[in-house]
Order: sequence, then C-alpha cells, then structure tokens
Amino acid sequence: MEQIDIAASSKEEIYRQLLPQIESLLADETDRIANMANTVAALRQSFPYYSWVGFYLFDATKNELVLGPFQGKIACTRIAVGRGVCGTAFNERKSIVVPDVNQFPGHIFCDGDSKSEIVVPIHWNGSVIGVLDVDSHAYNSFDETDRIFLESLIGSIAGKIAPL
Repeated sequence: MEQIDIAASSKEEIYRQLLPQIESLLADETDRIANMANTVAALRQSFPYYSWVGFYLFDATKNELVLGPFQGKIACTRIAVGRGVCGTAFNERKSIVVPDVNQFPGHIFCDGDSKSEIVVPIHWNGSVIGVLDVDSHAYNSFDETDRIFLESLIGSIAGKIAPL
C-alpha cells in the first residue's frame, strides 16, 4: 500500500478508516524512522486541521525529548521533560488536549500560529519512549475523539516505532 484512501466526512469516520490503513502500511516495515514518517504523513494528509504533526523521542542521556519525523513548519528540536505540552504529557504519562495553547502554562511556541494541540505519550515495555504531537492553527480543534483514536493508533503501532 502506498496511498491512504479515505471516503468519510466525520472526524470519527476518518479515524476509523485511517487507523487500519496505517497499521497495514507499517505491517511489513521494520525501520522505525520510516514507520514514524509514514504515520505522520498519513495523519497530516487525512486531517486538514492538522497544521503540524510529529514525534518527539526521549533521550535519557539528556532527559529531554528530541524531534523525530514530522510534517509542518520547522519545529523545536529539543524539549526538556516537564516543559510545554510535550514535556508535560511525557512526564505525566498521559495524553493532554489543549483547546487554547495560550491558556496552557509554560506552552512552548515553536509555531506562533499554533492555537490548539494534542500530545499522546508512546508507552512501550513499561516506559514512555516519546510522544506524538499534533497542532492546529484553529482553536478547539482536538477533543475526546482525537484522544481516543490517537491513543489507539499509538498503542497499536508502538512496537513498530520503538527502539530495538
């Protein structure tokens, strides 16, 4: 499969069609970078309100998250654990939905046009190994539907993007 095919209009329908296609796309690929790259491309292609989507991966030697594959504007390269939405979601080991980034204490503005964000931690073998970060240029873009489906996606592909 080299193409994502979505014939849906609602957010939930798009996720329901997209997630199995991403799993299929990654099924036979063993390279984690390729798998992360195709995942962010599929997500960005399928949701017009995603202005930026990418992975930040944990570097234990420096206790920070380091930019991985992404699609969108140039991004912050390193984020300290506990800082911003990504560092907080990583530290708390849970997803965070931010309807208005201006209201999130300590938000890091990598893209000044970002208005809302969702960050989903990647759990693997009892540890958090990174996060999936998604931004939008519109307020209130993300909700419980996004959280549920993105957590499901990350749970199903964690083994395909985890370090060996």
